[in-house]
Amino acid sequence: MSCPICSIRKQKRFCPAVHGRICAQCCGEQREITLDCPSDCPYLQQSREHDRPAAARDLDRNALFPEVEISQQFLYDREHLILGLSFALAKSARANRDLRDRDLIAALSTLAKSYETLVKSSLIYEQPTANVTHQAIAAEIEAMVKEYRAAEQKHMGYTQVRESDVLKAIVFLLRLAYSHTSGRPKSRAYVDFLFAQFPEKQSAIASPVEAGSRIIVP
Repeated sequence: MSCPICSIRKQKRFCPAVHGRICAQCCGEQREITLDCPSDCPYLQQSREHDRPAAARDLDRNALFPEVEISQQFLYDREHLILGLSFALAKSARANRDLRDRDLIAALSTLAKSYETLVKSSLIYEQPTANVTHQAIAAEIEAMVKEYRAAEQKHMGYTQVRESDVLKAIVFLLRLAYSHTSGRPKSRAYVDFLFAQFPEKQSAIASPVEAGSRIIVP
């Protein structure tokens, strides 16, 4: 029988996205483009080993905010802030199962631009976005920043996190997203990475002992 997608080549492999068999070429060409591939598809998992570098390599360098320097010392000092914001992203993705990598990337990019303006000029400026999905992601991140600062205030009597720290944490997560996503429209590689780091029902802000070191540098 012929492939139901191209109607030319023979069926070769089972595709859970169409609940049937398709040819290998259509699998490769339409994966995460027209096909909404589930995360446990073995062909998708194999492809991710080769797709990761491509997304960042073909990207406009300015999209990674190259002027924002992130040192190893910052990653050590602000590990729990980064973990908290990562948890917020995972929480957003669990609340909306239709989220894709590009949604998280768009929300992080918008927030990074806002915090960059705030750090440089001390002006609070929110980048306009009419996308309610991206607004919800940004709101979840902002809520986590407030929660983190409240936790610092409670345990130390003051807060150490500056706006520049939040900017660096957001840019770090943005670069991490680009290093994981395939860049395809329906890619959920970064979403799956976040889910693996934060199983359901885990605390948003873990103690140093509970959290350990789980930051993976892109």
